[in-house]
Amino acid sequence: MVGPRSAGVPLPRPPLAPGDDEVRHWYENVLGWPTVPGAPLRLAAGVRFDVLDLPAEAGWAAFGRLERQGRCGRLGRGFPVALCGSRMRLLVAAGSAEELPGLLEWLEWGPPLDLDLTAIGAGGSMEAPRPAGPGAGGEAREGRPRGGGAGVPGGSQGAALWLRPPEPERGAGAPLPTLSAMGTRSAKGDCDSPPDLVRLVNTVATQIHRVRLRRARAGAAVEADGQPLAFS
Repeated sequence: MVGPRSAGVPLPRPPLAPGDDEVRHWYENVLGWPTVPGAPLRLAAGVRFDVLDLPAEAGWAAFGRLERQGRCGRLGRGFPVALCGSRMRLLVAAGSAEELPGLLEWLEWGPPLDLDLTAIGAGGSMEAPRPAGPGAGGEAREGRPRGGGAGVPGGSQGAALWLRPPEPERGAGAPLPTLSAMGTRSAKGDCDSPPDLVRLVNTVATQIHRVRLRRARAGAAVEADGQPLAFS
């Protein structure tokens, strides 16, 4: 039998979240991803991966479309995807940032269109999402993001979080969207490998453009509602 708690004994406290050193060790030694010195903790781009940065609203729509096409759209699996505020960050193959301007132009999404889509490559970095604890799961279901995965140190939610966390058992060898993936197909089907970079960029660009048009129409409707009626 457990006796009454003594007044001098504090209540149990939850374990402290891991510090930056522990999380940095996990990224560098478990995943093999280089980090940038200093705080807050950031992941170096252009070595193991590049990053596509886009509005989260367009990102959710893009993955919904890819899922309907059977092209690895489910956020529960596939290449890593992070969320930071209103922005979504897709990890793609290193070198993709250099390909993006030409690819957008080839897909007819280049100038004068000014898409809210940027790429972070060599010399750049992204905020390191703090991994969640074991058992937190690694999926985003019904639009509710969750981070973490097996073997990931416990931690608290920060400004950035994983929607699709990196997989420690695959680490830097996880397949990422790349131009070289065009025309390839795994023996297990399309969803066993990432979409090629052309398909991904075209889908993302389409959804970014649609979001912008939708917002423009909404703004025009609000402005029209505020205009006084004209009588002749």
